[in-house]
Amino acid sequence: MGIYKRGKTWYIDYYDQYGRRHREKVGPNKRQAEQALAKRKIEVAENKFLDKKKHEKIKFKDFAQEFIEYYSKPNKRSWKRDTQLVNNLTAFLGHKCLHEITSFDIEKYKKERVKKVTSATVNRELSCLRNIYNRAIQWGKATRNPVKGVKFFKESEGRLRYLEQDEISRLLQECPYHLKPIVIVALNTGMRLGEILNLKWQDLDFNQKFIYIENSKNGEKREVPMNNFLLKMMAQLKETSNYGDYIFSHKDGSPLKGVYRSFKSACKRAGIKNFRFHDLRHTFASHLVMNGVDLKTVQELMGHKSFSMALRYAHLSPDHKRKAVEDLGNRMQKVVTIWSQKENLTNCQN
Repeated sequence: MGIYKRGKTWYIDYYDQYGRRHREKVGPNKRQAEQALAKRKIEVAENKFLDKKKHEKIKFKDFAQEFIEYYSKPNKRSWKRDTQLVNNLTAFLGHKCLHEITSFDIEKYKKERVKKVTSATVNRELSCLRNIYNRAIQWGKATRNPVKGVKFFKESEGRLRYLEQDEISRLLQECPYHLKPIVIVALNTGMRLGEILNLKWQDLDFNQKFIYIENSKNGEKREVPMNNFLLKMMAQLKETSNYGDYIFSHKDGSPLKGVYRSFKSACKRAGIKNFRFHDLRHTFASHLVMNGVDLKTVQELMGHKSFSMALRYAHLSPDHKRKAVEDLGNRMQKVVTIWSQKENLTNCQN
């Protein structure tokens, strides 16, 4: 690494973080050459150096496909969802090179996109875009993330539809044979439909009473406890299972499909309106809270990364607020009692 002069022009000579050698023309000023070399040293040390000659022609649409192929598919069960998000982003940004996209471009995308879809959908797309650039930086194909500093749309808390006990009974009565155990698993674990349908017998530990989800929506492993009722039902299913590794499968052993349609029909027969399969998760969490389970435990059982997600259910349990201040009151009463006793003893001694 160093600077050198040829004729009247100064050059810098350095190696990047990958061991590749680079020479750059700076100009007639030695001081500028020294400053340019110092800047490159910092970029290399912080792994932020980008060979513009090599990467300036990388189109966003091309890298986005690499993101799907080498990140989403191997790491996320929801990679098909990522593919749709990428398609939406590419329609607006795909013609630009990766390093050309600015925060202003993203602001324009927000403005145009929200005319066609909900703000929540735009936020999911921006989140995907942010993840794309994080991978690009990690893989040495970008030095900055233009999504950083861009404000996401404010979202409402969304719907919180759950079933009362009588609705649960009516739904289960109308579920066909193949659907009923799937619904029971959802009601007793809060698992997502995709997680349930991808369950294999090897994911169940009957001794420890746990279901192990290897790759959840968040891309992390998760342990889901089974209560005795669910444990007994799963054991009965295992005794009659003849179709391979998947717990819920077709006769050829492939994971069961068509559940949404079957579930919708069961809800209609049961007279239950405005209810999706995903709302069984809300039902699971809501009944936990109404039975006195604390919100931190609900967060863990639901597999939520953020505690704010569990706070959606707080209004269902005003008792936990009363209990909190009551516990504090009891502790305060003990302190005051001890203080009063000491005060009385002091007065007596005097």
